[in-house]
Amino acid sequence: MTLYRSFSSVQADLKTGQITCRQLVEQYLTRIQEAQHLNVFTEVYADEARRQADLVDQKLADGTAGRLAGMVIGIKDVLSYTNHGVRAGSRILDNFTAQFTATAVQRLIDEDVIIIGRQNCDEFAMGSSNENSAFGPVRNAADTSRVPGGSSGGSAVAVQAGLCLASIGSDTGGSVRQPAAFCGVVGLKPTYGRVSRWGLIAYASSFDCIGPIANTPDDAALLLEIMAGPDEFDSTVSSRPVSAYSQASLPERPLRIAYLRDGVESEGVDQSIREATQRTIDQLKAAGHTVEPVEISLLQYLLPTYYILTTAEASSNLSRFDGVRYGYRSLSTGTSGMDLLTLYKKSRTEGFGAEVRRRILLGTFALSASYYDAYYTKAQQVRRLIRQETERLFEQYDFLLSPTTPTPAFQLGEKTEDPLQMYLADIFTVQANVVGYPAISIPNGTDANGLPIGIQLMAPPFAEESLIGLARKMMIKNG
Repeated sequence: MTLYRSFSSVQADLKTGQITCRQLVEQYLTRIQEAQHLNVFTEVYADEARRQADLVDQKLADGTAGRLAGMVIGIKDVLSYTNHGVRAGSRILDNFTAQFTATAVQRLIDEDVIIIGRQNCDEFAMGSSNENSAFGPVRNAADTSRVPGGSSGGSAVAVQAGLCLASIGSDTGGSVRQPAAFCGVVGLKPTYGRVSRWGLIAYASSFDCIGPIANTPDDAALLLEIMAGPDEFDSTVSSRPVSAYSQASLPERPLRIAYLRDGVESEGVDQSIREATQRTIDQLKAAGHTVEPVEISLLQYLLPTYYILTTAEASSNLSRFDGVRYGYRSLSTGTSGMDLLTLYKKSRTEGFGAEVRRRILLGTFALSASYYDAYYTKAQQVRRLIRQETERLFEQYDFLLSPTTPTPAFQLGEKTEDPLQMYLADIFTVQANVVGYPAISIPNGTDANGLPIGIQLMAPPFAEESLIGLARKMMIKNG
């Protein structure tokens, strides 16, 4: 059984007849069966994937196959796929079936991708460890006693463990990049509005981005290239032309790269991560690039700004889940029946998990009449200041480099009793979402325990092409 780590190697073997799409799917299904202890998939589309594989094999024989023929992927449980369940890792969407397919997913299907299943995630994408799912926690394949990161933990482990070639996740504050770092794979968050959000179950609408998780920057680039672009169903998506990300290259000149001083000097960052980040900085300098430390004056306000605004948006977005029209409805009517308000309260209390309830309450508080200006309005003002400071930084530099996470993957249960410590896992990733810039996490070695370490690159809006170009060069250098 060949464990493929790049789409180019799959294509090469398909071309020479060493494997067929049907055989490829069977291999992945076998691996999924063997890796059930990782709790990656909430649903496996075994028969459907086999049928699609047979169809793609026929298209390959006829010479009519799309650009993704032979690529087997999984999709995070927040993306709609017609006539398939979508739960967002929550009881509140029990037995719900999607009525349409997300634009990003449909564009991949149109290019003959094979979807093998739906992947576990933190409930409504709220979490940094994938321990908040109604389906139970996902386990890191590098060490099953540790978390995979979140919220796209199932999507990252699926790629890490070879259960599919790539995954499609969502990133609101690092939910693609942070688990990619914990699992030693590539996670790409595009510019806000580069990929349509139509069909993505919303957490925080002004932050959410759909992004790929893969083994290589090339595979992530190809997936992004196909998913990106205008969409009449999403008024926030950009109409800018989509670059050929899969042919991404860097300018023929030395680059100017800023690195976050706290990422290599702060005692709050694990020593193994500081050392790995410093090694990469030294390599970039040796390659002739200008690499300089910078400090972000508003760094301490990033997480408070992010959590005030995202919980406020979540409070609004999740109000639609009321137990009346679809999904979970409380049956604990008692002896005297239940009025409508009690039905809402009981259905939402029983249907939502503890972390989602916490964020809804925080967001409702921030939006309340007495505190709206003190919290929500102030956070929007700080968001603007953070964006302005980031814009000034990118007037001088091509990229901003930092660790993806302050620590390697932590133990299951280690931070569940302390939400603030859990939220700090996003300290380096949230900036890209607050300002809407693209960012990528790539593997950067391992610590003494063999746990993966990630490094993050951020670029100006719609500079995904150069971001992918540098990520590819750095991975070749490290590889």
